Amino acid sequence: MNARVVLAIAAHPDDIEFMMSGTLFHLKDLGWEVHLCNLASGDCGSAELGYHQITQQRWNEAQEAAAFLGASIHPPVTDDLHIIYSTPLLAKVAALVRVVKPEIVLLPSPQDYMEDHSETSRLGVTAVFSRGMKNFATDPALPPWMGDCALYHALPYGLHDGLRHRIHPDFFIDATLVQEKKRQMLAKHRSQKEWLDVSQGAGAYLLALEAMSQDVGAESGQFRYGEGWRRHSHLGFGPQDFDPLKEVLIQFYGEAN
Repeated sequence: MNARVVLAIAAHPDDIEFMMSGTLFHLKDLGWEVHLCNLASGDCGSAELGYHQITQQRWNEAQEAAAFLGASIHPPVTDDLHIIYSTPLLAKVAALVRVVKPEIVLLPSPQDYMEDHSETSRLGVTAVFSRGMKNFATDPALPPWMGDCALYHALPYGLHDGLRHRIHPDFFIDATLVQEKKRQMLAKHRSQKEWLDVSQGAGAYLLALEAMSQDVGAESGQFRYGEGWRRHSHLGFGPQDFDPLKEVLIQFYGEAN
């Protein structure tokens, strides 16, 4: 029997680690096949290195982080600040969906402090919506795929939207048992840690992860460390009761939280 498949799509190398990786570690432990894609290369993530140096370094770090999780990673399709909701970029993301054929797709919050994150969310939603459309040309060209797919949106980085409003999840995942793995996975992105150590103080990168995970855990009222999710509408994606991430909650906690 083939493993069930989850695809996490984020904007930049390290976004998955901050907001999604705890859930992915749980899915991996349950036998799911995990795929990752950061749409942007991370080329703006350095104050010193040139384009080719930083993009290669960030790709290397992303691959190392994916290997730590035990996931397959797909290369970026554009650069930082080039994530614009457009047909050419949509065609690339749609091709990724048709290749991976995921049962679950994890996406950024539609409301976020950074437009790259919000646009990634929009692109991911339409890419999945178009998966069975024969006459939508993907890049590269691939045949349609008609499988059911459930979409879930992570919390925004900083847990607030661009207007400083707190975003509250529909449900929580307990990240306590995998928090150390989350920290180690994030630490693979050394270029970002070093940059923020200089600009924001030593350890700022990992401290941000710790603070957000604790904040979400406190909001759950149950967990020390948590991740929060909102489920996208089922319309155009699968049956109303198709909620595979809820199955994960039941397997881990005995009932949905």
